[in-house]
Amino acid sequence: FPLAPGDKEPPHGVRWTRTATTDPEVIRRMWARRPYNIGIACKPSRLLVVDLDTPKPGEHPPPRWALPGVNDGADVFALVCEAAGAAMPLETFQVRTRRGGCHLYFTAPDGVRLTNTSDERGNGLGWKVDTRGDGGYVVGPGSFVDLPDGAGAYTAFHTPAPAPLPGWLAERLRPAPLPPQQPVTVALATANRGGYLDKAVTASLAAIATAPQGRRNATLYGAAVALGQLVAGGALDAEDTEQLLTAAAARAGLAEMPARRTIRSGFRAGTQRPRSVPA
Repeated sequence: FPLAPGDKEPPHGVRWTRTATTDPEVIRRMWARRPYNIGIACKPSRLLVVDLDTPKPGEHPPPRWALPGVNDGADVFALVCEAAGAAMPLETFQVRTRRGGCHLYFTAPDGVRLTNTSDERGNGLGWKVDTRGDGGYVVGPGSFVDLPDGAGAYTAFHTPAPAPLPGWLAERLRPAPLPPQQPVTVALATANRGGYLDKAVTASLAAIATAPQGRRNATLYGAAVALGQLVAGGALDAEDTEQLLTAAAARAGLAEMPARRTIRSGFRAGTQRPRSVPA
């Protein structure tokens, strides 16, 4: 799918989740219009990409990674591989990024949903190591990006077919399942029940409406988990709640079908921690 010339983002008004295609004729028509950069949607391409980044001027490793010889994401990834008793999986398709980092392309494993990670947050791998999978994209080779934090080309420099993602790495990136929880009952006076539910729904919808670009889908997921807990506990109707969240997502500029998938995924997570409000 197209990225704006010189940029890492799609052109204004282009929703990459809808636009991404593997149809050669559609691709030819798109790039005949303008010299777009190239975006690669990871899920439909069955890819998991490990992004080994370089620090910006003045950035230094956090204490955990402040070790001799650790200067960037490649050094951190080498330590992660060493800790797993594995060699760095470098015999795969590789792209040099605009600021001297590297993208390692792997085929994603079947039957496992691997989403995006960033640094050490969640189940991320470490400082300056991101991954892009389901729900993410990367700037493809042949692109040139010119932004305030650096300009440069994305160039493929090692071009075998993408190797399968190593099993140990797939396990490391697999999201930890939510542990089953005992149902939680929110103790309220009967007269306050409706008010509590109204506030819960209103707060979730407001969070979606005010979420910054780039965080809207994650905010939608969090709202779906929170309200999904009340759905699982019998306090809210599933269909009505899904419609409210879908409408809020549309107002925030999210495409309907991906939004519905996010909402249903959040509901499934919410069922692991049901909450109820006494009548």
